[in-house]
Amino acid sequence: MDRDVVIVGAGVVGAAIARELSRYELDVTLLEAGPDVGAGTSKANTALLHTGFDAKPGTLEARLVARGYELLSEYAPSAGIPVERTGALLVAWDETQRAEFAGIVERTHANGYRAIRELDRDELYRREPKLGLGALGALEVPDEALICPFTTPLAFATEAVLAGCELRRDTTVTGVERLPGGGFRVDAGGGSLTTRHLVNAAGLRSDELDRLLGYERFTVTPRRGELIVFDKLTRPLVRHIVLAVPTQVSKGVLVSPTVFGNVMVGPTAEDVPSKADTSSTAAGLDYLVAETDRILPALLDFDVTAVYVGLRAATEHADFQIAFEDGYACVGGIRSTGLSASMAIAEHVREGLELSAAPRAPRPPPRMPNIGEAFPRPYREAELIASDPDYGRVVCFCERVTRGEIRDALASPVAPVDLDGLRRRTRAHMGRCQGFFCGARLAGMLAEADRG
Repeated sequence: MDRDVVIVGAGVVGAAIARELSRYELDVTLLEAGPDVGAGTSKANTALLHTGFDAKPGTLEARLVARGYELLSEYAPSAGIPVERTGALLVAWDETQRAEFAGIVERTHANGYRAIRELDRDELYRREPKLGLGALGALEVPDEALICPFTTPLAFATEAVLAGCELRRDTTVTGVERLPGGGFRVDAGGGSLTTRHLVNAAGLRSDELDRLLGYERFTVTPRRGELIVFDKLTRPLVRHIVLAVPTQVSKGVLVSPTVFGNVMVGPTAEDVPSKADTSSTAAGLDYLVAETDRILPALLDFDVTAVYVGLRAATEHADFQIAFEDGYACVGGIRSTGLSASMAIAEHVREGLELSAAPRAPRPPPRMPNIGEAFPRPYREAELIASDPDYGRVVCFCERVTRGEIRDALASPVAPVDLDGLRRRTRAHMGRCQGFFCGARLAGMLAEADRG
């Protein structure tokens, strides 16, 4: 066999699995059809570190989100992943929604989370004075947090690569079959390789890969989520993650700060036929504007920085679709909670594959460059600039990204190959001007790194 384990899909879940398995004496390959790690669904979510308080009790998702919250809360500070513990307020806007509180609290307690408590109207408005009129009260979930959706999968992949994992990008899987004597042959990127174990973490394509091996367990129906990102001047308007009372279809529209210093509103929830349809719609954006006017109307006095769209891997099932058969792990139906659950999913996959491999000598995780607004940034670090003036040479003025940060990203173990990858490692190109000022210079630095 060429490899011990091949993992298909380098989103946050696939990267977490690669990190987990690379901690053992295993030859691991991580395949990604796109140009980068975390460049699909993983980059376009609400970027919350969930406690799992509102998951359906008794489900695999409930267990893995709660466990993942613990693991990622411990891992993030050591790896330099930005996390802000703002807490969340789940707001009722009418009596029907407020009547749901008792059931939500009951589910929360069944999930083992007991810090939830109800706030009356007066306390809610003391906590969030800019909320729109008409809120009746809220449930406070103090341990919900913001997390960087970009740094997380990059940290996992970087740790895996430094431990010996082979990462192949721009490598689409075109075929897979079981071998008569055990193991699998994977056709990908114009070639093939054999492996003892195969992990399907292909996200939106996980059902297609599962069918190649003869299974008919689930069908992924992409659920489009549109979001609006408001200018950084809006950050003082909201102190917590403001959640909606969930429905049968989605968790509703939230208003939340981001670790980058903005405020975002979304997502919508619309099932679409195409797994590549990340276009925004007039109807979706009009709906989000109307929801903004209802929830936090002061936001509409400020500029919009960006609109982005993500596709969640929704299925006909209400739970994660994780199964194990003879060396094969199918990890499907991982929706918006996949970021929070990622490390627990990886742990679950390792245990489910029943790998007989010795652990490698422990080593600390790589320290990722900080791109969170609430943490020290190079342009403000006088000692760092004195030691290397490139950290004082700003290239992206909207996000205050320096030449030193871009240089470091281009030389990193999992380096970017395009402007989107550079943006997710440094924040360059994601500010008010959306690259109008710095885009050409960034493209030149990418081209120079490619030639070098």
